[in-house]
Amino acid sequence: MMESGIPICKTCGEQVGLNSKGEVFVACNECNYPICQHCLDYEIKEDPLMHVFMKSECGHETGVHARKTSTVSTIDSEYMDDSGNPIWKNRVESWKDKKNKKNKAPKKDKKAEITYIFLFDYLIDENVITSKNCRSVDASQALSRVIPIPKSQLTAYRAVIIMRLIILALFFQYRVTHPVDSAFGLWLTSVICEIWFAFSWVLDQFPKWCPINRETFIDRLYEREGEPSELAAVDFFVSTVDPLKEPPLITANTVLSILAVDYPVDKVSCYVSDDGAAMLTFESLVETADFARKWVPFCKKFAIEPRAPEFYFSQKIDYLKDKIQPSFVKERRAMKRDYEEYKVRINALVAKAQKTPDEGWIMADGTSWPGNNSRDHPGMIQVFLGNTGAHDTDGNELPRLVYVSREKRPGYQHHKKAGAENALIRVSAVLTNAPYILNLDCDHYVNNSKAIREAMCFFMDPQVGRDVCYVQFPQRFDGIDKSDRYANRNTVFFDVNMKGLDGIQGPVYVGTGCVFNRQALYGYGPSNLPTLPAKSSSSSCCCCRRKKPAKEKDFAETYHYDEHERSMLISQMSFEKTFGLSSVFIESTLLENGGVADSANPSTLIREAIHVIGCGYEEKTTWGKEIGWIYGSVTEDILTGFKMQCRGWRSIYCMPLRPAFKGSAPINLSDRLHQVLRWALGSVEIFLSRHCPLWYGFGAGRLMWLQRLAYINTIVYPFTSLPLVAYCTLPAICLVTGKFIIPTLSNLASVLFLGLFISIILTSVIELRWSGVSIEALWRNEQFWVIGGVSAHLFAVFQGFLKMLAGVDTNFTVTAKAADDGEFADLYVFKWTTVLIPPTTILIMNLVGVVAGFSDALNSGYESWGPLFGKVFFAFWVILHLYPFLKGLMGRQNRTPTIVVLWSVLLASVFSLIWVKIDPFVSTNDASAAAASCISIDC
Repeated sequence: MMESGIPICKTCGEQVGLNSKGEVFVACNECNYPICQHCLDYEIKEDPLMHVFMKSECGHETGVHARKTSTVSTIDSEYMDDSGNPIWKNRVESWKDKKNKKNKAPKKDKKAEITYIFLFDYLIDENVITSKNCRSVDASQALSRVIPIPKSQLTAYRAVIIMRLIILALFFQYRVTHPVDSAFGLWLTSVICEIWFAFSWVLDQFPKWCPINRETFIDRLYEREGEPSELAAVDFFVSTVDPLKEPPLITANTVLSILAVDYPVDKVSCYVSDDGAAMLTFESLVETADFARKWVPFCKKFAIEPRAPEFYFSQKIDYLKDKIQPSFVKERRAMKRDYEEYKVRINALVAKAQKTPDEGWIMADGTSWPGNNSRDHPGMIQVFLGNTGAHDTDGNELPRLVYVSREKRPGYQHHKKAGAENALIRVSAVLTNAPYILNLDCDHYVNNSKAIREAMCFFMDPQVGRDVCYVQFPQRFDGIDKSDRYANRNTVFFDVNMKGLDGIQGPVYVGTGCVFNRQALYGYGPSNLPTLPAKSSSSSCCCCRRKKPAKEKDFAETYHYDEHERSMLISQMSFEKTFGLSSVFIESTLLENGGVADSANPSTLIREAIHVIGCGYEEKTTWGKEIGWIYGSVTEDILTGFKMQCRGWRSIYCMPLRPAFKGSAPINLSDRLHQVLRWALGSVEIFLSRHCPLWYGFGAGRLMWLQRLAYINTIVYPFTSLPLVAYCTLPAICLVTGKFIIPTLSNLASVLFLGLFISIILTSVIELRWSGVSIEALWRNEQFWVIGGVSAHLFAVFQGFLKMLAGVDTNFTVTAKAADDGEFADLYVFKWTTVLIPPTTILIMNLVGVVAGFSDALNSGYESWGPLFGKVFFAFWVILHLYPFLKGLMGRQNRTPTIVVLWSVLLASVFSLIWVKIDPFVSTNDASAAAASCISIDC
């Protein structure tokens, strides 16, 4: 074989063979490394790194690289260069050439060295994944500043926390060393519950170790009159599913508030995702686009707030305050009349949509509506307004408004809201490609027209903007009763916990009212991390076969990344395997300042936008796994933010004086509990997934420990329902049996109990001081913690385990029973649901226990009144926490539905009968002694 002149393959030992021209096959023109066609194809298939991101140091492409071909969508021809390669690939090659020239060292021999070039390194080096617009701001002027909590308050707060920890340790030492032998089971149950509550308190308290406030300077944003604005563009995402459950008028108000936002119109694009493919939503947007031509100039002319017409006209305030233009009253009256007419048209569409025609919906041009089957329809996009659409009544340009309904087909997993948001990321990247994204629920309108400027003060800040993945605004709500009976405002969470997290690595993502850095959603890391090494030396050629285990070991040792992160970075090296088969979309991810190419054809972009919202586009990509909104939980918001912060990003909490966004909350008892049930179920799903914060992301070491504690708290809090139900049942058991969980108190024990109560009070007082939360809000939060814990959280735990482990999906139906008219009428609507049974049972048991306890004390004499006090106090603690639940159960008519009473009394009776039969908490010695002494007829 050597005499024949054909070299031997260094991999398999066979002849290299001939190519199609009859010449000796050459894999690499630079070093002529002997490898046959079969082994080369195997190497390419086995090691994707070799055929895209390898280049010899001499600068010439290897044979392996030249053989790589790209698979793109069929309408990408104008995005290919003369040689047939996609434009995005040329951009990557130019980055690689620049990197090679910058890092090039003198050659020591003629043998080419192989350089592994990571795209991640290039993106960081070329400032692609940093805040693109920092240069728009004078670096000497900060756009935001941190306002720390006063040192005296923070020191006192931390001291009280440490003091409480010490007292808790002493308290548990006393509890464990002083068992109650006469009721050992009750005592053991109580100790276990108390230890869990202490653990839960630690998880909740320590992430608030460094609370901060922030201040922004909007006036410092670089904008000069008469010059183009250098503010970054923002794409708004609004998601809706069913217009019969999510009224089109509410969605329309959200859209109108976005179109009228105080921001350059050419920098604003609003995308409405209709995941139900409803013609009602489409037609309502047609009417909304027409009304926006009048509403937007009216808002900007008179600087009104809020810019959602329904909520502006319903304000009970002096609307003439601070208005100085004489024409305001006349124009406001005319605008209100136009809005009332607009509402009539929307309501007419809703009334028409109540009954679907047998032949399906027909559009105005006589064709059938493509979304008649909401589970089997093509992708739909309609662009309203914008630079090529209608202008407002003053002749000015309006922001873009785009209707999007992604394709749905049977047999595909669509991933609900997370899937819809990912489709919006892709379609917006193709059409407008703003570097920042703001997502809102359809019932959350823009309450502060300058909210986007507030967010830009952080993203464009030269000090902090480079590392910020998202800016989260607190959720505020309309239409809640003054007392906030069911803690709908979540004041403690948004004003205490989130401020605490802002001082560590940033607040968690809560699903709405959040401005994202688009590059963070693409799975890249922040620029403050150390860049990956540019090369690793090797004495072999690019075609040299290496054993896979040795390669993996060498990679891990060289770059010091864990297995998960290594696989993530490898996936980033292959654009198509990461982002999907759209060269137009891939090209958009590489544009430094966002935007679309100047040569882009609008009709081509629309066709490509349809392509990227196809139901099969995400197959064999990392969408929902490493990039975009993450799949695997109904609370995709927590999971998405967690993944970003594991990569090293930080988030910002922005609380402007005027709330940025406002929404509507389910204020009646049943709807509120089901909302909490859904959140808790999502937490249980994350707990049982690979993304559990207890073990995910440790190798990278980029998630701070206090931040990890906060994420652990977000997934384990539903499990507190189990000890909480047991603890709320203990008072009734103690009153019925005459036993108690605490022995007779000594002086030391009294001091410990007193110290524990004082530390709890001090912690709450200081927390209220630095957060500004009211005592009522804190108490409502405490009450609903018990109400939700013994109902929704309990069901979420069992439902989560059934769903994740057994594949059983349990749904609890909600049925309306009664309603009243008048203000806050929804508060008194009662809807029957199974979730109501456990707290009702606990209430009845404790009320019966109090009656039984007092009856026993009256029969036993004055000596029994002392021990009764502790037991009754324990029971009243439970009843007081469940009091809002009791009021919600009664409704305005003060009448509880019969089915709830029957179920609860039945469960309480069965429990009592079993208790009398078994009586497990009475010791055997006491029972036998009582039987032995009771031998006379008078016994």
